[in-house]
Amino acid sequence: MSYNKKMFLINTVTIFPEAFSDFMDISIIGNARKKGIWELQITDIKNFANQNKNIDDKPYGGGPGMILKPDVLQNAYISAVNTMENRISKYHKIMLTPRGERLNQQIVRDLSNSEGMIIVCGRYEGVDQRFVDYNKLREISLGDFVISGGEPAAIAIIDAVVRLLPNVLGNPLSLIEESFNDNLIEHQQYTKPRTWKNIEVPDVLLSGNHKKIKEWRYKKSIMSKKKDR
Repeated sequence: MSYNKKMFLINTVTIFPEAFSDFMDISIIGNARKKGIWELQITDIKNFANQNKNIDDKPYGGGPGMILKPDVLQNAYISAVNTMENRISKYHKIMLTPRGERLNQQIVRDLSNSEGMIIVCGRYEGVDQRFVDYNKLREISLGDFVISGGEPAAIAIIDAVVRLLPNVLGNPLSLIEESFNDNLIEHQQYTKPRTWKNIEVPDVLLSGNHKKIKEWRYKKSIMSKKKDR
């Protein structure tokens, strides 16, 4: 059963396809995939290795580590493009790299307002920049820190984007009150018991006065944003 005329397609270009196996079936994201709202395709870079079975080589200019080769990447990427364009035409082309623009909620919304995306996952010391430039990939970073490869970053982006697709969340109003909408961070939340470790739930949340509750939550959202800065 599909809720959309076109399923949102995602193709990850990676040397570790197994990194995505469990993620596809968990929680909200997994349920949305089973409903036919989105689909994950995987392009294994290793399948496009050259005759010597090499997918990487030493960097020109010296230095530690290995660089993914542009010719191998290009062959894998073209395969991903062909697979996508058999079904959709409007999609984003993403290269995960520390040099990219830092991911934020506005970028996530932009990515969700299409028919899909190709995500190229880097590894080792990176990829040959000519591959990125030639294909005009959008370079995106999760932040100013280092992880072992692009796969964890790809999973984070996929999760953020998919949950914005129509019919993914049971209560669409959840999207309105989430963090980073209107450039605010979501207010603190509380539930039962009313008293825990001698700490009380704020009285205003028990008042039943929806106007005051809304004002309190908005004020807390502003304070959280200022603290984040």
